[in-house]
Amino acid sequence: MIQPYYSSPNSDFLLAHGDCFKLLREFDFKFDMIFADPPYFLSNGGISLQSGHVVCVDKGSWDKGKSPEELMTFNREWLRLCRDKLKDNGTIWISGTYHNIFSVANCLTELGYKILNVITWQKTNPPCNISCRFFTYSTEFIIWARKLPRVPHKFNYRLMKHLNGDKQMTDVWRLPAIGRWEKSQGKHPTQKPLSVLTRIILASTDPGDWVLDPFSGSSTTGIAANLCGRRFAGIEQEEEFCRMSRGRREELELLSRRDDLAHHIADLRLLEHEQTTVAAPLLDGSLPF
Repeated sequence: MIQPYYSSPNSDFLLAHGDCFKLLREFDFKFDMIFADPPYFLSNGGISLQSGHVVCVDKGSWDKGKSPEELMTFNREWLRLCRDKLKDNGTIWISGTYHNIFSVANCLTELGYKILNVITWQKTNPPCNISCRFFTYSTEFIIWARKLPRVPHKFNYRLMKHLNGDKQMTDVWRLPAIGRWEKSQGKHPTQKPLSVLTRIILASTDPGDWVLDPFSGSSTTGIAANLCGRRFAGIEQEEEFCRMSRGRREELELLSRRDDLAHHIADLRLLEHEQTTVAAPLLDGSLPF
């Protein structure tokens, strides 16, 4: 039995501290959706520009570089474990850059997933390119795949069209990187913005669904899931980030903080403006751990 590092008061946010390769094997539960932001393995002494200062971009030992063969082995194993934890109509989203996304795509195909889309997330506020020797990086990719080739998946098409001004939403999303309002408990070095995770969750889940993140980080996935009326289970191996996650979720118990976060997210702001409420999770007594 997995012991939670933290559980929210109504058990809609569960976080386990440990290695996802070990803990995923212990789950006796099927999830509606998985979001994963696996390591890109880029911490090899590179530099970047932040707030006008040149800084090292090494993120930690968990992001140290791997050989192409090691990268394939890593991606193949965690994707295999995650596939076993998806419902038959479940889907998985994986974010990455050119450094790892091709490896992920190949592993998905090998393991029998069906790739549905490759979203291009175009950042509206990308960091500067300090070398001036190539084009500035301003995009990341998010693969969306379903577990089985012939089992229909959830896609809230009409909602996505509505959020896009009643036009079909394309696979290019222009959304900002994280803002200061998302760093109240500190900043994770690879933190994703709530705007991206909220759209993903609204697109491919229903209220009350369970969402898993095996590389939870500061649990942006969990915060977005709860703001959308979904339930969340996460795994994180670094205790520092588990503490950050707990602080972020505890903030949501304050109605003013919850409203402030929702107000900053364009998709939720539109739903709020139309007085469309997001349903609360359905607590049916079935918990992952």
